[in-house]
Amino acid sequence: MYFILILEKYICQNMSKILRFFDLHNGEDKKETVLESVVTNISFRGANAWILACAIVIASIGLNVNSTAVIIGAMLISPLMGPIVGAGFALGTFDFALLQKSIKNLLIATGISLLVSFLYFSLSPFKEAQSELLARTSPNIYDVLIAFFGGLVGVIATTRVNKGNPIPGVAIATALMPPLCTAGYGLAIGNISYFAGALYLYIINCVFICLATFVIVKYLRYPKMHYVDTQKEKRISQSITIITLILVLPSLYFAYRLLQERKYTYKVHDFVQQELTEKGYTVIYERLLQNTSPKRLELAFLAKKFSESEIKTLERSMKTFGIENTDL
Repeated sequence: MYFILILEKYICQNMSKILRFFDLHNGEDKKETVLESVVTNISFRGANAWILACAIVIASIGLNVNSTAVIIGAMLISPLMGPIVGAGFALGTFDFALLQKSIKNLLIATGISLLVSFLYFSLSPFKEAQSELLARTSPNIYDVLIAFFGGLVGVIATTRVNKGNPIPGVAIATALMPPLCTAGYGLAIGNISYFAGALYLYIINCVFICLATFVIVKYLRYPKMHYVDTQKEKRISQSITIITLILVLPSLYFAYRLLQERKYTYKVHDFVQQELTEKGYTVIYERLLQNTSPKRLELAFLAKKFSESEIKTLERSMKTFGIENTDL
């Protein structure tokens, strides 16, 4: 009995140390100072509008020429995070005037971004979709996680006395600029699928950065700007939950589809490796089309022309690898 009491005391002492170690109130800046900084970064007039437009042009060029370094540079100078964080603070403190201002400025920023990227890609002679562009057209649950945890880091850094260096990393990780530019690209070439996919990714980033901000503001107990009765507070929480579910469910489907595509690709790779490469055939060209029905695997070889019967034999062999509904 005495041993159990000693053990309980030891656990309680160490738990309190662990909790103090992770206490977000340590190093927290004055709430008035943080709110003043957040409000200052919301507006998109004058210099901020010019900076945003220039950042969009730079990001569009980076996507157009497939340059990751240029895209990262554009994300670092983009001021898009301001109104999103502002909306999160507004929801957390029930400051509806600030929420209205944040949403208004976010819509202005989104409009400027879409217009500038649309004009750039309309004028650009290079219309081919590069890998950096295509990567922003099919968001999934991993993009949700990046946006949420990136948003957490961003708002935690915003509320510190010593801001440190997480803010640039958050700007790169959450990637607000490239989806907007990709949406502008989709409009410019008339591809609604690209436009919708990129805009969906942008909305995911905005909502989950905002949600992460809301969570931290609530945790740090920022004072409410307006009294809200329990019923209205419950309705706000329910609305946030519904919006979250509406955005998360399609992303889960896209993640499942991505997983299935990866599994299929690995099966094709194993088939080519075991049935062809390891048997001495030199593959000089390989193309896998997954968006056709049936799917299509195209191969060319250095010194071998396959007969129709050999191709049929290989197609039967494909089925043993779990590769169904695919023409060779």
